[in-house]
Amino acid sequence: MRNLINFLIQYSVLFLFLLLEIISFSLIVNYQDYQKSVFLTSSNSVVSGLYKVSNSVVEFFNLRTANDNLSEENTALKNQIIDLQNQMAALQPKVKDDSLNFKVPPQAEYQLISAKVINNSTNKLLNYITINKGSRDGIRVDMGVINDEGAVGIVKNVSDKYAVIIPVLNQKTELSCKFKKSNYTGPLSWDGFDYRFAQLNDIARHVEFSLGDTLVTTGFAGSFPEGVPVGTIENFKMREGEQYYDIKVKLAVNFRTLSHVKIINYLNFEELRDLEKKAEEQ
Repeated sequence: MRNLINFLIQYSVLFLFLLLEIISFSLIVNYQDYQKSVFLTSSNSVVSGLYKVSNSVVEFFNLRTANDNLSEENTALKNQIIDLQNQMAALQPKVKDDSLNFKVPPQAEYQLISAKVINNSTNKLLNYITINKGSRDGIRVDMGVINDEGAVGIVKNVSDKYAVIIPVLNQKTELSCKFKKSNYTGPLSWDGFDYRFAQLNDIARHVEFSLGDTLVTTGFAGSFPEGVPVGTIENFKMREGEQYYDIKVKLAVNFRTLSHVKIINYLNFEELRDLEKKAEEQ
């Protein structure tokens, strides 16, 4: 208590000065119209600025929920588009029983399942991605995974509530892709160095292509539909005495910013796998 009293006595002149300043300012604002209007205008600007900052902070913390909702809505809309495209492409105007007869190609019969990335690595030789959807949501092993940019990877393990994806950034992954212009195919793999790039293999000397050419999925593996973006040709060279190009591909997907993905649910997946297993056993 004594220290507080000594402090007040020591700075009594300063406190008196501040008090008189406040009283003077109050008298000027209350009894001078011009100064009063200036003060009210300035205070309104300050308050509105504070409200704007406050709203920005609230909106920032609500972005995560908004992004999740937008991803779900976007996936639902894309599923509707897929259904409509299949119906329009397969519609037969004349049939014997005068009814609609849809003959959709089996590789086009698929739906998308939206999921959120809850764990992701890009700096290892064997990277993995974990999502918040599992078998109870219809996820199963060997499903292809994409996002709005392009091909992401393939589902490796599934539990009831979660699934683990082997992305393109994993040396165990080999993605079948082709040149969009020429349809010439080759496997894409990752060398474990830069998350932005991968290597296209088995492209022979006679194949014609150029920098910037687009690579897309072939649809051969049964995990991805045909035409999903994979990347673009960043650089290539032919070593002396070699018959195949050394091709560097810039990946379409930025794995460092990956937050939401879509899993491809082929409706004829089980039928295809059972048929292929029977052929292997014979």
